[in-house]
Amino acid sequence: MSQATGPAFGPNPFGGGGVRSAYAAWRGGRLVHPLEPGRRPTSLAARVHAEFRAHVLGRGFSCVGARAALKGNTYRFGLYEGMGAPGTTPALAYDLCEYERERPSFKTDYATFVACFAAPLAADESEWEALLWSQLQALHDLDRPHHAWDPSVSSDPEDPGFSFSFAGTAFFVVGLHPASSRHARRFAWPTLVFNAHEQFERLRERGQFERVRQAVRERDYKLQGSLNPNLSDFGEHSEARQYSGRAVEEGWRCPFSAGGREPREE
Repeated sequence: MSQATGPAFGPNPFGGGGVRSAYAAWRGGRLVHPLEPGRRPTSLAARVHAEFRAHVLGRGFSCVGARAALKGNTYRFGLYEGMGAPGTTPALAYDLCEYERERPSFKTDYATFVACFAAPLAADESEWEALLWSQLQALHDLDRPHHAWDPSVSSDPEDPGFSFSFAGTAFFVVGLHPASSRHARRFAWPTLVFNAHEQFERLRERGQFERVRQAVRERDYKLQGSLNPNLSDFGEHSEARQYSGRAVEEGWRCPFSAGGREPREE
């Protein structure tokens, strides 16, 4: 497996040990593995990717940023065995790190990494929420020996300034799954979409964020008939409440800890 290196990055620390990258790109009307040009994506990966593109570019999706990333081909995609499966976290870590190394070359604030999973299919939103945070915890535990938390955001999921960090970069994570009560978050395959937090900050600096946010909320309202009750601006409430897409209850505590596997005590 080849490893792209940029001026600010050393070798990808998550390679080796039989890690099987799923890193894929859409080129010339087909899905390819840019790190392994001779390898062909599986038929399932091609199918899931095609369905994801159709979902995002169709009328039932509200995020204009994701649509821009797909239309501009400034995204990368991976299909993994299953959330929590033994080989999933190392492969996802490798690919997310590769994406973060490649992302500056896109020269856009509408770039994203899409991780889809073959299984498991959650029975309800609470089960999905547990799967999502378990996967993010596993990613963080693997990342901790190699990278510090992005200093521009908080590592405390109860803090209004929290954002998930991987490879030293803050990400806003969007979860999609079949059992979601939000139409835009309802997708046949469990999916985590990673959006670099700095992209939102640059949009704010240029005075474009409010317009983009309003467009997303208007599309979501037309689609759903209501706004997601967890929507808030960064700094008002912890964005951890938004990741799963579930309308979390008052007093909800995020089952994640940047210091280890157990969430912090009261």
